[in-house]
Amino acid sequence: MPTFNPASPPVVLAVSGASAQPLAQRALQLLLEADVAVEMVTSRGAIGVWQAELGLRVPSEPEAQEQFWRERTGCGSGQLRCHRWNDQAAAIASGSHRTRGMVILPASMGTVGRIASGVALDLIERAADVHLKEARPLVIAPRELPWNLVHLRNLTRLAEAGARIAPPVPAWYHQPRTIEEMVDFLVIRVFDALDLELGSLNRWQGAPLGAHPTRQDRQQPSSLPPAEP
Repeated sequence: MPTFNPASPPVVLAVSGASAQPLAQRALQLLLEADVAVEMVTSRGAIGVWQAELGLRVPSEPEAQEQFWRERTGCGSGQLRCHRWNDQAAAIASGSHRTRGMVILPASMGTVGRIASGVALDLIERAADVHLKEARPLVIAPRELPWNLVHLRNLTRLAEAGARIAPPVPAWYHQPRTIEEMVDFLVIRVFDALDLELGSLNRWQGAPLGAHPTRQDRQQPSSLPPAEP
């Protein structure tokens, strides 16, 4: 495996066992293309989701997993170091290991609940706890619908502890034409929380001239037929 010796602190990309794994793959690709060093953890649950939803086996061993992600992203640039999901002796499990921040994308509600409770059963949860205690950026992208009261309270506790909550919510003002464009929007907006400029995004610049209705327009009677009683 190539030596992992980035010139600047790396970003921790954690992938938990929620649906929406293509977001993680695209995030990794954009990070590597931007020459951002990445420390990656794929949970045991995420490995199961890849098998169930995409029919692909993600290796658990770090070297094999790095090769897997390189092949999936088609990206040979940048620095990547993968960690086994339960390796709590990994560098990112220690507060003395400097990082730029951590993103959990996607974040399962099980992972959210354990981090909110201070329980670290795997490396993702331990690394998240480290980022909170060291007051480093921690961005959590929960993938669940709808949220119940337990989810809301867990996310609130994490926000109060310093995490940024960035659910992957799509938008239409950038006029996406493909699923890939929608995925890029979601990934880029999540990493905006780390002040990282990834990929190309048609950002909102305000409504075009003439797009706002005038007062006279708003006073015009509606052309829609009246609602039935």
